[in-house]
Amino acid sequence: MKPHWQTWAEELKQEFPRAHSALLPLLHRIQTEEGWLSPETLADVATLLDLPVTTVESVASFYTLFYKRPVGRRVIHVCVGLPCALKGADALMHRLEAHLGIRQGQTTPDGAVSLFEAECLAACDLAPVAQVNLRYRGPVPPEAFEALLKEDE
Repeated sequence: MKPHWQTWAEELKQEFPRAHSALLPLLHRIQTEEGWLSPETLADVATLLDLPVTTVESVASFYTLFYKRPVGRRVIHVCVGLPCALKGADALMHRLEAHLGIRQGQTTPDGAVSLFEAECLAACDLAPVAQVNLRYRGPVPPEAFEALLKEDE
């Protein structure tokens, strides 16, 4: 456990007196620093907030933007909701997978890119829409997949 995590936990407990309320902000803050949430980190958070490890693990597993394994420097989410699917999201995903040599849910061997499906990114007017490091991009027609790969280079 990093010493400053204790400080963060104490600050959050002041703002959110119930441990469950401080959990999401603490997980976000640590993941921003570390890039992902290891099993050891989840155990540390449980200790810091005096919560059962199973509670912390279940929260981290429920939310798709918490990563329980290392992710790439660029994280691409492709919306697969109905409006995006009708506008070519499947073809966009297939082109990204073929170009990167990975399947959705995986990271390239060099750690440059992680590729994920998102059930809905709530931007139907941009269909097909994707996010690169949580920044919306759209519409992204399948033939324009390379533009997503140049983001944040």
